[in-house]
Amino acid sequence: MGEVYRGQDGRLGREVAIKVLPQRFSGQRDALSRFEREARAVAALSHPGILTLFDVGREGDVAYAVTELLEGETLRARLSGTPLPWQAAVQIAATVAEALSAAHARGVIHRDLKPENIFLTADGRVKVLDFGLARVKIEARSSFEGSVAETVGIEEAAGLRTEAGSVLGTVGYMSPEQLRGEPADAPSDIFALGCTLYEMLAGRRPFAGSTAAEVVASALKDAPPDLASRGLPHELVRAVEHALEKRPERRFQSARDLAFALRSLLEDATVPRTSSDARRKTVESIAVLPLANASRDPEAQYLSDGVTDTLIGLLSRLPDLRVIARSVTARYKADDVDPIAAGRALGVGTVLAGRILARGDRLVVNVELIEVADGSRLWGERLSHRLADILDVEEAIARQIAERLKLKLSGKEDLQLARRGTGSGEAYREYLKGRFQWAKRTDEGCRRAIEHYDRAIEIDPTYALAYGGIADAHNIQGFMCYGAPRDVFSRARAAARRALELDPGLVEAKASLGYVTHYLDWDFAKAEAEYRAAIAERGDYATAHLYLSNVLTLSGRFAEAAEAQRRALEIEPLALILNAAVAWTLYFSGRFEEAAAQFRRTLDMDPGFVPALLYLGANCAESPGAPDAVAVLRRAVDASGGATICRAFLAHAYAAAGDRDAATRLLGELAGTSDRYVPSYDLAAVHAALGEREDAFRRLERAFEERSHRLTFLRVDPRFRLLTSDERFESLARRVGIPHPA
Repeated sequence: MGEVYRGQDGRLGREVAIKVLPQRFSGQRDALSRFEREARAVAALSHPGILTLFDVGREGDVAYAVTELLEGETLRARLSGTPLPWQAAVQIAATVAEALSAAHARGVIHRDLKPENIFLTADGRVKVLDFGLARVKIEARSSFEGSVAETVGIEEAAGLRTEAGSVLGTVGYMSPEQLRGEPADAPSDIFALGCTLYEMLAGRRPFAGSTAAEVVASALKDAPPDLASRGLPHELVRAVEHALEKRPERRFQSARDLAFALRSLLEDATVPRTSSDARRKTVESIAVLPLANASRDPEAQYLSDGVTDTLIGLLSRLPDLRVIARSVTARYKADDVDPIAAGRALGVGTVLAGRILARGDRLVVNVELIEVADGSRLWGERLSHRLADILDVEEAIARQIAERLKLKLSGKEDLQLARRGTGSGEAYREYLKGRFQWAKRTDEGCRRAIEHYDRAIEIDPTYALAYGGIADAHNIQGFMCYGAPRDVFSRARAAARRALELDPGLVEAKASLGYVTHYLDWDFAKAEAEYRAAIAERGDYATAHLYLSNVLTLSGRFAEAAEAQRRALEIEPLALILNAAVAWTLYFSGRFEEAAAQFRRTLDMDPGFVPALLYLGANCAESPGAPDAVAVLRRAVDASGGATICRAFLAHAYAAAGDRDAATRLLGELAGTSDRYVPSYDLAAVHAALGEREDAFRRLERAFEERSHRLTFLRVDPRFRLLTSDERFESLARRVGIPHPA
């Protein structure tokens, strides 16, 4: 119903697409409402897999929307009645599922997903289009008159009610509930994606008929022709069948679950796994899904997260058992997660799932161990103890899992399992609260974490893990510029050293010391040696590999850094920070297009991940024709709560885009900030982009006086390339001790 034109944005110098409502529709209220509804739906979303909306409005009688310009073809054009290679089909479907997950999280249901509304760009991206039939769950008291219940569609809120029993969508892709005129929700979009994936794999639609009525009847009662005969992976066939279940409650209950199920297939694309393979892995691998907080009390969430973390740590010490890392399983933190689907997506033989309830001084934990291959329940238990005995509960669960998986404990492993770090349940609970706050990676979260760790140490002065937690919190404060570098990194060093005095084998504390050596001492060689020593002692500690890759990247040893990242990703393939690190190295080595693709893949997993947003914005500023760096960095500022480093990057983006006034205004605001640490290094980058060479060097010298860890980026940071010919640049790099790339 729209006409789309290629246009030019004169202000930002980019090509755009301009969609207008044709004149023949301008007097039709329903057509205009649908056009505006689509704009509202897309405006509510921000995801690399969804068409980006820049502007919307009217010019006289013409309604228009300005979006990013896409070059390529629709999935319908790509198909042309022939199947795609299954890996290509799964890659497309996984990206669409991630885009739907982002839409569903904002309450937007597409309702008309089909190959015509999936666009494949010439540079390999996948975009979901046409939200003209979208249904938006909202709670509005200001945008629209009155109070609107969360199940009301945006068309209803605007006074355009959909009549009961009406059918919206495209026959052949609509779910059974849509065909019956029932409300469409997230499972309806999952069904439509299942139909689309089936078509990509089979070269035909799952439900056929010579008339629309026959297609409807088939979708309501028939199973689609079996895909098994096409030689596809068993898990892929099951995923499609699961997405096409007639009853919505039997499908994947979230697009996120479907996306993870599909992504896991791509990780093992050469050898299709069968159910017999899964059975063989039953006693070899396990995923501990985040325990649900049955208390419904946000203050008790630390218990759910903490017990989950500790169980993962305890089980990781068992011999011959692969345990999925917490950074990977954290994506399944929801009450309605299907543990079987999660287990398949993670490629494990068993899953531990459960709920935890804190009531008064009692702790009740319900857990069950599930075999992924057939969904059978291997073991289940309801444990009720005093809250003070939480350590006993965790160890009891770990021991019973070991017994059920028939893992024999030697004397050494039995000792490791019993290793608690403290004998005080109260100190342990304070430690868990600290980890919960630290995981937020915010300024306030780090400060509150340190308060909890301090209380744990007051209760048990020999608690090494609590000192290690303090070191971690101060290191995050330093890296994210939440505090003056010399102060926070020095505190991190003191805490890590104390942790090692109490527990000389604590590898996490050794890695933390290396972090301080790198970023405060500016001793690249010693930091590298400390990281390698930690890896030699515990090769499965992904964070040590990450830290090693950082020091190698900033030394200009990009190939070695990539190898360290590859090893880290083998351990934790879905960890956000590890995926972002791959993109950082590409960015700092000048491979901007590859970096952008990797940043987008990271943000597909979590659109609000600040480190990825921060450097994607910087990357966009270096790439002509890339998405708007300013828009990306505004998202980073919002997601970080206004962190000064994010605002400094935004000021640089303004300067790089030629908006001198906006850059200067924000630079002045940052320079006048007195209640937060402002990284002089990143203010220098703004001056450099504005062509203010003397001010840039003045800021860099100030960063040197601050002992800023940001200076360790100097040789590889593309924002300073215009200063490299100045002898002061090389002098500063030598004073910081940055190795010169060979």
